[in-house]
Amino acid sequence: MVSTRSRNGWVVWLTFVIGLLLSVSPLPQFMEVFRPMWLALLLAFWTLALPHKVGMTTAFVLGLAEDVLYGTLLGQNALVLTLITFLVLTLQQRLRMFPMWQQSLVILVIFGLAQLIQLWLSALTGNRLPTLALIWSAVISALLWPWISFALRGLRVRLSIN
Repeated sequence: MVSTRSRNGWVVWLTFVIGLLLSVSPLPQFMEVFRPMWLALLLAFWTLALPHKVGMTTAFVLGLAEDVLYGTLLGQNALVLTLITFLVLTLQQRLRMFPMWQQSLVILVIFGLAQLIQLWLSALTGNRLPTLALIWSAVISALLWPWISFALRGLRVRLSIN
């Protein structure tokens, strides 16, 4: 049996660090509801590309890191990112076969559900007034999915990440 050795796995973690930095980068107040879900986008791509390496444990750890960076209730983002990863892993075989526009629609539904759970958790903890403006983040993320996917796929092929 031939063993495949992990190659350039550090690039995956570097993209996650960049995603965390983009998640907390300053934006004007009126644009805050339009902030893409950078970490969820990267996590969804790497879960599709490397399901044997990036999974729910990775999502939970990254969610805890995002909770610490945002200063939110510990475990809130971890729950949401784990849910996103679970749904992507569940739909992985189908998502790979879909054309890009259908993948974007599925990503929109998954991220929309995640944002609704985020809204519900925020309302329960009393941190934020319930508003459906959070759905814009899922819409922007779904629109960015083809470009993020194309760029990371090219990076994966160029650096032979497996």
